[in-house]
Amino acid sequence: MRVLAAGDHFVRNSLIAEALRHDITDASLDLTELTLPWPLEPFGPVAEVEEASDSEDALIAALDGVEVCVTQMAPFTERVLAAAPALRMIAVCRSWPVNINVAAARQRGVRVCCAPGRNAAATAEFTLGVMLAALRRIPDAHNSLTGRGHWDGSYYTYEHSGTELEDTPVGVLGYGAVGSRVARVLGAFGAQVEVYDPYVRGDVHGLRAPTLEAMLSRSRVLTLHARLTAETRGMIGPHELSLLPRGAVLVNTARGGLVDTHALCDALDSGHLAAAALDTYEEEPPRPGSRLFSTPNLVLTPHVGGASRAVAQKAAAFIAAEVGRYARGERLAHALA
Repeated sequence: MRVLAAGDHFVRNSLIAEALRHDITDASLDLTELTLPWPLEPFGPVAEVEEASDSEDALIAALDGVEVCVTQMAPFTERVLAAAPALRMIAVCRSWPVNINVAAARQRGVRVCCAPGRNAAATAEFTLGVMLAALRRIPDAHNSLTGRGHWDGSYYTYEHSGTELEDTPVGVLGYGAVGSRVARVLGAFGAQVEVYDPYVRGDVHGLRAPTLEAMLSRSRVLTLHARLTAETRGMIGPHELSLLPRGAVLVNTARGGLVDTHALCDALDSGHLAAAALDTYEEEPPRPGSRLFSTPNLVLTPHVGGASRAVAQKAAAFIAAEVGRYARGERLAHALA
């Protein structure tokens, strides 16, 4: 079986190769490699797919005679799929295969599988980190000491001191692999957790909000964990932000498109929101001169919430297990097509 490891500088080919050789122990594995430039070069839309490395030509050349491709960022567009007649399976080392034209793959009989939840723990931990950073103004305090060499006592004044999580109403929008972990940890902090997710049934950590509007009106902190779809794009806009209590804090480590960026900046400029923490953006990376860079009380990180060494290792092992099932003729655990 000829397999292409199309890794990058995060999920490395060496990790993929090691995991594949652990799950496929016979001599049939013929492994070739292609290294994609992400994250040293940003991902983006490629033809009809999203969040992929712009490397169609290199991928087409590497797919010659390949039956299975393991990747995180390779752009499997209709053009690429049409040029790879031997391909039978695409194993994607990410929670959802947004870099794959799944419909075109299905039409050609190509199986597509992914690794749901592979970065859930890392993203949940990161969410709490930037939430605390925004609530307690940690980056500002750090910069005042290291950047200006000034012991700024104003951070201890009532006006400038931050908010703690204990007894604070926190709204969790989206209760999947990440949101559920965040809600559980917030409960350990003593926060008053409220969850809104119309697609999840059963018990949740905290209270279940009857409507989004009801949860927003009570949330001193709002943290977003919804998937970006046509339905959820821009779901936190001017109206929704206005429902948050004055002085609330917003955290988005999910997808930038969930939030209207200009409305968020307006809410921060006006003082309606006390702070926000963003790891994802409507446009990635934000353009030089973006309003985000001049808006006060923003904690900004470059979409690294899911970036831990454990995530890369888990992703490679998770997807190698799927390739092993395919090689043995077993049912795939996480197949979309």
